[in-house]
Amino acid sequence: MATPTTPASTTPGSAPAALCPAAARGAQDLLRTVLRIDSWGTAAFGVVLLAGGSALSGPLGLPITWSVPFGIAMLGGAAALALIAGYPRIPARLTLTVIAANTLSCLALLLLPFTNALPLTTPGTAFLLIGAVVVAVFAALEYRGYCRGGRAG
Repeated sequence: MATPTTPASTTPGSAPAALCPAAARGAQDLLRTVLRIDSWGTAAFGVVLLAGGSALSGPLGLPITWSVPFGIAMLGGAAALALIAGYPRIPARLTLTVIAANTLSCLALLLLPFTNALPLTTPGTAFLLIGAVVVAVFAALEYRGYCRGGRAG
């Protein structure tokens, strides 16, 4: 007589292990790596804005009254990214939140130089536009990890 199989244990919002093939684990690994690199880059940029805000103000035209809040927000964002990357299974809703936040940040960095809200110099405009490209690359890589199976978590 056959015995019934025991269902795989699951946590709320996760798929049973049998439904998560190696490809999904690989996508989670890709997503986790991108989130960690994004976290470190965001933290480094936040530190630069906080520690070097007054030194960068002249060459970039980015007032210290903007660089300090941006730096603090970036350190908070870096901490959030590191926490998300540390989940055993990265939740899809958090991945989508990161992608949305990076997309909005990219758009803000693209638009800010052309609004005259800041007295940016030419190097300051280039700095923000390069930042927009970097953020867009992270959003695209995180989206790729999500689409390749990183959403399974």
